[in-house]
Amino acid sequence: MAPQRNIGAGAEAELPEYAGHYRLESCLGSGGMGVVHLARSTSGMRLAVKVVHAEFARDPEFRGRFRQEVAAARRVSGAFTAPVVDADPEAERPWMATLFIPGPTLADHVKRNGPMAPGQLRRLMAGLAEALRDIHRVGVVHRDLKPSNVLLAEDGPKVIDFGISRPKDSELRTETGKLIGTPPFMAPEQFRRPREVGPAADVFALGSVMVHAATGRGPFDSDSPYVVAYQVVHDEPDLTGVPENLAPLVLRCLAKEPEDRPTPDELMRKLRSVAASYDTQAFIPAQRPGKEGPGGSAGTFPGAGARADGGAGADAGADSRGGSGAGAGAEAGNDSGAVAAAEAGQASGAVSEAEAVSEAEAGGDSVAGTGGDAGSVPAGRGGGRKGARRKALWGAGALVVAAGAVFGSVQMFGTTQSEPKDPATRAAAAQVRSWAVRPLDDADGMPQCSYGAGKLLCAQSRWIYALDPANGTLLWRHEVPEALTNRPPVLSGGLVQPLTRQQGRLSGLDPASGKARWEREPSAYDAVTVAGGMLLLTGGDGKVTGVDGASGETRWSRRIAGHAAPFFVSFDRDDGDTSAYAATALDDGYTRVTAVDPGTGEVRWAARLRGALKPVGSAGGSVFFLEGDTSSGTTKAVVRYTPGTRAYRRVALPVPRLDAQASVHGDVVHVLAGGGSLEAVDMSAGRELWHLETAVSRGSVPAADDAHVFVTAADGRLLAVGARDGRLVGQTPPRMSADPGTVASALPQPVVHAGQVFAAAPDGTVFAVDGRDPIGWGA
Repeated sequence: MAPQRNIGAGAEAELPEYAGHYRLESCLGSGGMGVVHLARSTSGMRLAVKVVHAEFARDPEFRGRFRQEVAAARRVSGAFTAPVVDADPEAERPWMATLFIPGPTLADHVKRNGPMAPGQLRRLMAGLAEALRDIHRVGVVHRDLKPSNVLLAEDGPKVIDFGISRPKDSELRTETGKLIGTPPFMAPEQFRRPREVGPAADVFALGSVMVHAATGRGPFDSDSPYVVAYQVVHDEPDLTGVPENLAPLVLRCLAKEPEDRPTPDELMRKLRSVAASYDTQAFIPAQRPGKEGPGGSAGTFPGAGARADGGAGADAGADSRGGSGAGAGAEAGNDSGAVAAAEAGQASGAVSEAEAVSEAEAGGDSVAGTGGDAGSVPAGRGGGRKGARRKALWGAGALVVAAGAVFGSVQMFGTTQSEPKDPATRAAAAQVRSWAVRPLDDADGMPQCSYGAGKLLCAQSRWIYALDPANGTLLWRHEVPEALTNRPPVLSGGLVQPLTRQQGRLSGLDPASGKARWEREPSAYDAVTVAGGMLLLTGGDGKVTGVDGASGETRWSRRIAGHAAPFFVSFDRDDGDTSAYAATALDDGYTRVTAVDPGTGEVRWAARLRGALKPVGSAGGSVFFLEGDTSSGTTKAVVRYTPGTRAYRRVALPVPRLDAQASVHGDVVHVLAGGGSLEAVDMSAGRELWHLETAVSRGSVPAADDAHVFVTAADGRLLAVGARDGRLVGQTPPRMSADPGTVASALPQPVVHAGQVFAAAPDGTVFAVDGRDPIGWGA
């Protein structure tokens, strides 16, 4: 039977027979932008397949939004979501298939059974906190967490429907004057500052969802979305009926200001301290007599069935539950899906701006200013709260060069390869001492370390400390008033520079003693980058100030032409010279890159380069970039630009990579992507040298020497891969945190120095191994 092509209004009117290789059996739900079907694969596996309405499939802008959603859903596929099995956003009728999960939505559960018991509420809150932790750690903000987007599966809640979710580094933005979300579950900033919505908005929504689960209503209730919007922004929430031991935590989630809300990790810690034990009862009660969910699945509510992560950017509010009568927006008092505050009841998908950078082309065309050269390995930072900054550096607002993006769970399977060593090599390797220490017992998180002034300099929580590289002895430690960034401390002007998350006090520490040589209360600034002997501060007005790292004195202040809110990265070079690079994505598919002299603020060279580019390193007078596809969030090529000759070389990756990080060694760029794909790209030869699937789904920025490439895994293992052939040659044992709920927000890049490799682990350990002989690491 040929697929049906008509585009009538009813779901059955546009039911095709297949989506890709998956046979569509019945309709689970329908929304304004697509239909979700129960489907089966060739092997018989049940899936939920969302197929976009034909009228929207003809809209190029919508297809871009759908690709963005597929990318977001794939990034978050895991234990707390409906995993994406397959998708084809380029099909005549775009579709996405996720695993079918039996179970009702939270909205259906509350509607049919009333408020949840206290034990189930605690379990629900813990499960949602875990889900948000996993979603946020891969850089995605859901933006529409609500009861109809929470599936109550037997093994815990699943967060679904990423139709309006957005990676934090996405170039797809909300149009001016349009809000996206469901008013009773939207955070105040979604009404006030929709362009600045971050992970804290999902925590606010979690608080609203918990009130609904505990009471059957929301913390802000009205028949009018306009009134709800006013209440969310101005009024205190109504927590009547929320259990006393959970109410304070729910109230914190519903704080008006994002910075006052707890993180998902903090929520999980607080929930463990709740006196009552967790209720281990499954969410799904016994099946009612004589009824079954879709597909005859026992243990589900009649008519509730299952819902999978449908969402095609397509259908923010589309309900894809199975069974009859399962409509969208079952939460009390609101039958709309994603509702714009300006138009009640209207489902609103993701809306993009024209500022997204178009796909870059092969080849290269640049208009350079004065020739110059570039530098070598990074001390960049992420950040940036303003809209203009979000366009900078491939739409990421801030470039994180060393302490990378987050991926998924970690476990590696495979065998360790061995290679012969001659006696002379083994004797030389024996001179390098291995050690492992846990320097601080009173600090959370993974240490972030660098090498400088003959010491291993580390940042952890609110501490800067120095270790002896020979044996790990703690030489000194210095506490700072605010939490430090997820970047290692570096030397500037001969002093150690602590960089805090809140952009507070600046200081320079003596590397010999850890005592402050100078302190400075800065004027307001949004980002700081260490570049050679200078600190570069970018203010909210776009002006850049150069501060002497040795004295803390201001040396210059100016704007950088072509960059409204420049964020810099810097690569130190062997010859001692340094350049700071600002990159801003342009609307025409190009990136403006400017190299600045950190000491004076003078522009050394500027170029307009093809593609949405992110600088990752420099060597031999060239600067290296990853080229991104802003519509899918993937990395598709590596680019080398040599300002002295204006030569531009682009090498396409065999497969576009999600969550890619990279470092440069010589003329080879090592790229690690989400899912553990590690590849070496030789820019001189213009080809990929090798490719290895490490199975480490979350890893650090690679570090390399002439013989090996090193990567830190999220379970604390250090992996060594042969630089010439891409074989795994060694790995250290895992060093997991004692707290299973702890997830490192950034994994430290290994430090390679004089034959030693220094790494850190989630249990707070810093360790050193012989980088020349990885074969014996696991012994």
